Amino acid sequence: MIPSVNDPGSRTIGLLAYLYGPGKHEEHTDPHLVASFDGMAPDPGRDPKATLKDLQQLLDQPVDALPEHARPAAHVWHTSVRTTADDRILSDEEWGEIARRIVAAAGIDPGSGEPACRWAAVRHADDHIHIIATLVCEDGSRPDDFRSGKRAQAECRLIEKELGLHQVAPGDGTAAQRPTSAERHKAERQGRERTAREELRETVRRAVAGTHSEAEFFGRLAAAGLLVRKRVAPSGDLLGYKVALPDDRNKDDEPVFYPGARLAPDLSLPRIRERWTSATPSDPVAETATDDAPLRAVPGPASARRAATTAAWQAVLVLDGGDDGIIAAHIAAAGEVLDALAKTSAAHTRKQLGEAASAFERASRSHVQAVRGHDRALRQAARDLVHGGPALGRGEDRASTAMLIDMVFFLVTAAAAWHGRKEHAQQAAAALQAAEHLRAAYQAAAGHPMAVLRERGRLLPPALHQRHAIVLREAVPQLAEQILAEGGWPALASTLTDAEAAGHDPARLLVQAAGRRELDTASSVSDVLVWRLRRLSGLPADASAMPPHRTATDRPSRSHTNNPAGARQDSRNRPRGH
Repeated sequence: MIPSVNDPGSRTIGLLAYLYGPGKHEEHTDPHLVASFDGMAPDPGRDPKATLKDLQQLLDQPVDALPEHARPAAHVWHTSVRTTADDRILSDEEWGEIARRIVAAAGIDPGSGEPACRWAAVRHADDHIHIIATLVCEDGSRPDDFRSGKRAQAECRLIEKELGLHQVAPGDGTAAQRPTSAERHKAERQGRERTAREELRETVRRAVAGTHSEAEFFGRLAAAGLLVRKRVAPSGDLLGYKVALPDDRNKDDEPVFYPGARLAPDLSLPRIRERWTSATPSDPVAETATDDAPLRAVPGPASARRAATTAAWQAVLVLDGGDDGIIAAHIAAAGEVLDALAKTSAAHTRKQLGEAASAFERASRSHVQAVRGHDRALRQAARDLVHGGPALGRGEDRASTAMLIDMVFFLVTAAAAWHGRKEHAQQAAAALQAAEHLRAAYQAAAGHPMAVLRERGRLLPPALHQRHAIVLREAVPQLAEQILAEGGWPALASTLTDAEAAGHDPARLLVQAAGRRELDTASSVSDVLVWRLRRLSGLPADASAMPPHRTATDRPSRSHTNNPAGARQDSRNRPRGH
């Protein structure tokens, strides 16, 4: 249940006209009172003899009784209270009781004989009510409505539990500003799926991912097609910026600009600069952070994803046991990696990755001050993803995308766990929502490369499967039977064969891959181990281009064994003990 307290207004009759009117898009149905300060206020919606003027005069009477110079200029208090889409439809009686509790909690009508304001609650839809009050008490005093919005929020949390409604996570003041109703209606008129504010926030967030300087940041904004205005001090110093969509205009046909801080708290110029100023002079990142410095050698999409996977793995370990400030920095940088990944991934994963990045945006901010500088590896990973360019939806690009999504999933769930321990309810919920989108993106990315690996594994001789199963039981006894029962076991067996052929010890790799991080949140433990093993052993993520596995029946005939080089190559590729 979400209360939304608006800034005080000055015209009671104007707000009543809206509440009892058809709405801007004919969305209001059957407007009527569900409660009022005395239970006897006239209802213009259900009583044909009552008028809006009657109700307005009743509500404004304590205001009008004051001398004109003593009347508050903005005396109209207004809030809407809305249930969520999955809640049941409440009765008028339930909404009336909710209204009485909200005005009591907010200090409008505290009860117990204390001075109270006049108010009325209007319902014109199934899922919400509006409460209007005039901010002068019956005795001419002003109500104690300080932080009325926070107090209403707290009361709604109690009401949700008592009525069995969806429980909204309490806020902490670090969320991005929501679009106003006017912005939402404007987007609907223009046929936009999202408001201009939401589009701008996503575009700016993606533009800042992995940047090292103001020039690079503003260059990306321009390349994205945004209009940019910079706020410059008389000294010439840059103080801030505003952005606008070229086709989002006001009634005078002028672009509507939004300051970065009004898009999200961490998108103000000073907060963005914190990401750049944290690098030390000895940092390799700092050495490339000047406006004129050339980019370091930029890897292609696949190698950028493999490097990002390693950075994400290291970040997971930090989140498991680092200091809070360092963890907060890594979580913020993880948001940049998600933005960069969504921006550069192929069409079959782009939507879910975009949803994951949008959800995780809320998880990237909290009241814990981020200690920047320790997040260099993740920020560099985001930078490499952007400059590596768009990934293809096939081959190594696709497989390495699956590998990275798999690791980022664990990073995001680790962030959710940390936020949960800190009682950051909204951030933890947002991280878990992002994780679900990552699951869907992983399924889209991993389908083909895992199918190739499973087919290669099925072609292995039974004796080799048995030998790998013995190694698995010895290396990870607590997980072995679960893995052997999974459909992904052939893919893991194929990867163990590839790793052994490349000169690695399969048992040691398994211990290293499984022992450093929990696997309880994995849908398929064998899939997770496949990607970790292929990363640790330097194997291609995409096995379709690899030659078939060498087995006992594939050994060269005696006519070829007189070639020493060929013999050495065969020995190197043949699985041990087979």
